[in-house]
Amino acid sequence: MEFDWNNAPVEWDSSLTPRDVEESFEDPFAVRLLPDSARFTVQARFFNLGKTASGLGIFSVYRTNGKQVRVIHARAFAPEEQFFYQRKLNQTLSP
Repeated sequence: MEFDWNNAPVEWDSSLTPRDVEESFEDPFAVRLLPDSARFTVQARFFNLGKTASGLGIFSVYRTNGKQVRVIHARAFAPEEQFFYQRKLNQTLSP
């Protein structure tokens, strides 16, 4: 997956690095969602909830053309996102 870092995202948590965000996309258990909202019909935006190698949960909003990812917003998980991620992980790993 190739990232477009030419222009900084509109909203960026200063404690995160581009590598942190990239690692969250590489998470094999990352949850990717297409929001079901009229707001996003003109230009499709997606959500990614993933963790870095060090275990930091990152929520990202991004666009993609199928080849390149353009991150628009990135921040650490809110408690609800951590809960959602963990629930999806448990569903995936349970027999």
